[in-house]
Amino acid sequence: MSTPHVFLYSDGSCLGNPGPGGYASILQCNGRFKEITGSSDHTTNNRMELQAVIAGLQALNRRCQVTVVTDSQYVVTILNNGRAKANLDLVQQVRQLACQPDITVQRVRGHSGHQMNERCDQLAKAASRQRKQTMVRSREVVSCGA
Repeated sequence: MSTPHVFLYSDGSCLGNPGPGGYASILQCNGRFKEITGSSDHTTNNRMELQAVIAGLQALNRRCQVTVVTDSQYVVTILNNGRAKANLDLVQQVRQLACQPDITVQRVRGHSGHQMNERCDQLAKAASRQRKQTMVRSREVVSCGA
């Protein structure tokens, strides 16, 4: 049985830096797609970029050949064992996950019309906006009760 090849498209977004952020991963294998999104309250764009890759790698349920496709030079640097000065918790996590499958990294230019990168960008921005709205609603509830 051959090892499946998975494309992991990823992107992160942050409204303010730091601020509410979102991330998105899309896994593509044999013509099937799985979208993964998440968010965080007080974060940075680089953290969300890393979290997108982590979420995608964590979703793999067996050994695969993986091509990570990203528009983030930061992610490319980290996955190629470049020096990390910040976000060491996530850098360690992504590197541990990345040593499991056979991984290659492909950088695409952001906002250049790459269909899957654009979709990840849309999903990550939507997750950021939703997180921001949730934070605003939480403050409103606290304000009304005070």
